[in-house]
Amino acid sequence: MNAPLVDNMADWRSNRNGKTEEILDHENQQRVDGLAGKISRLKGIALDLETESRDSNRYIDGMHDDFGSTQGLLSGSVTRISNMVNSGKGNRKVMCYIIIGIVSLFFLAYYLVSKVTAG
Repeated sequence: MNAPLVDNMADWRSNRNGKTEEILDHENQQRVDGLAGKISRLKGIALDLETESRDSNRYIDGMHDDFGSTQGLLSGSVTRISNMVNSGKGNRKVMCYIIIGIVSLFFLAYYLVSKVTAG
């Protein structure tokens, strides 16, 4: 009598183990799918970061070129001004006349604007 009961218990356990394995397999598959989704999102973020860093590097390289050309322009201007200041008294006289003329024009413009707005 015990033999059919033991066989019946063995069938129940194997059946139960089979269901447990199916449940565990299903849970594992869900977790694998979840990880695959997270990995694909991380890959997308990494690709976006790569694109953004390339664009930023191109922008910085362009700024470097612009600053280099501006530096050349400013250094040439400073050199010309230095040459003009150091060239002698004749140029200093001309510079003084130019500065006095510009200041005079500024005061004349201020006077005219104040007369027009006041009257």
